[in-house]
Amino acid sequence: MCGACASRRSFLALSAAGALAACSENTETGRRQLAFVPDDQLSALADQTWAEVVRQHPPLNDPAADARLAGIGRRLAEASGRTDLNWRFAVLDGADVNAFVLPNGQVGVFRGLFEFARSDDEIASVLGHEIGHVLARHPAERVSQELAVQAGVSLAQVLLSNGENAEQAGQIAGALGLGATVGVLLPYSRRHELEADKIGVELMRDAGFAPGAAVGFWERMIARSEGPRPLEALSTHPADERRLTELKAAVAAA
Repeated sequence: MCGACASRRSFLALSAAGALAACSENTETGRRQLAFVPDDQLSALADQTWAEVVRQHPPLNDPAADARLAGIGRRLAEASGRTDLNWRFAVLDGADVNAFVLPNGQVGVFRGLFEFARSDDEIASVLGHEIGHVLARHPAERVSQELAVQAGVSLAQVLLSNGENAEQAGQIAGALGLGATVGVLLPYSRRHELEADKIGVELMRDAGFAPGAAVGFWERMIARSEGPRPLEALSTHPADERRLTELKAAVAAA
């Protein structure tokens, strides 16, 4: 065996061992996940992301809205048990009916969604979902998966460039990357959304909100969607029908 081949195999063995060591069971989801990116590193990146978002969508100058959102969020954050995070909830000036969470506990709700929600319970369904992503360590898992895929594709391209298919190495590596996206990253992204829905419903219950409001909210969200929807296999989110079915089951269980 040549020295180069031996070193490549050693690298593959070490990479596999490292990936297995990074797998741990998450008590919120009940499954093992690959999450080797440290939370403190993600928190540092989150601060930068928050600064970029608020430059484009500054916080809404509405003390009443801020107080309402903070009150709802505080109840859910306390129910989550993650009091170690500096949870912050802000209404951002943007027409998007959307919200997001960063790994350090910063939650942004756009004005469009805040106005679209009909009650505190509906707002709680959104915040519970976002907090659920943090409890399930979805940000760390997603970044870890993307890094692992990039490393795998790069390694494959290096190995192929020294073989019989050297001229097609770039194309083959690209196909491998596409396959990993459709076969690994997107399915996990859809799983993340369903897991966050379930955790969010449980948080609503524990914080004293009405879990059933989550179903009504998402039914109205789906009804307002226009245009053809992408195939579930090519989407970051589960199909509407599947999401509603699993959400109703989670509400019934709660």
